[in-house]
Amino acid sequence: MSILKEIALNLETGDSSTVKELCRQALSLSIPADVILNQGLIKGMEVVGFKFKKNEIFIPEVLIAARAMKAGLEILKPHLSKKKKKMRRKILMGTVKGDLHDIGKKIVGMMLEREGYEIIDIGIDVTKEKFLKAIKKEKPEVVGMSALLTTTMTYMKEVIETIKKAKLREEVKIIIGGAPVTQSFADEIKADGYGLDAVAAIDLVKNLFL
Repeated sequence: MSILKEIALNLETGDSSTVKELCRQALSLSIPADVILNQGLIKGMEVVGFKFKKNEIFIPEVLIAARAMKAGLEILKPHLSKKKKKMRRKILMGTVKGDLHDIGKKIVGMMLEREGYEIIDIGIDVTKEKFLKAIKKEKPEVVGMSALLTTTMTYMKEVIETIKKAKLREEVKIIIGGAPVTQSFADEIKADGYGLDAVAAIDLVKNLFL
């Protein structure tokens, strides 16, 4: 078994200490941090997200896996490559009201930043009023909303309606993501796009402006 598969498997089970140690070992083997992130940590979280959607695991298991991913990221972050690009577009990101989870959002934001986008992260438990205030202040071209809970993802629709009432809907593209979120839900609330994972989010943002 390759060390990258070991990282993914231990992340799935939420073994933070083993994930950290395996990330250190992978770096010592001269495996690029970007590869460890994409083929180890993110691969593991993809499986976690898939199992969550199929009701094979539940929120506690997702959070334990997320902590393991955060532990791995702490090891990798100093080694991740930063692309020398002129900042192209500004993206505002937040986890919606009632939801305190942000590991997925942070991963997406970090990867988009490495692609050259300017990321404005307004945090967790973000109300529609805070989203609106930030949009007016920052003037982003993209607004990204995240939710881990089925009970909080419905708030995304309220945020979109608030942006629309403020006559700013035509000014921004709105994308959504998170474990319980689906493409059909994105269509239902009239978001501009949905990303299954961090890699898909990068392609999604690029395709918004083709």
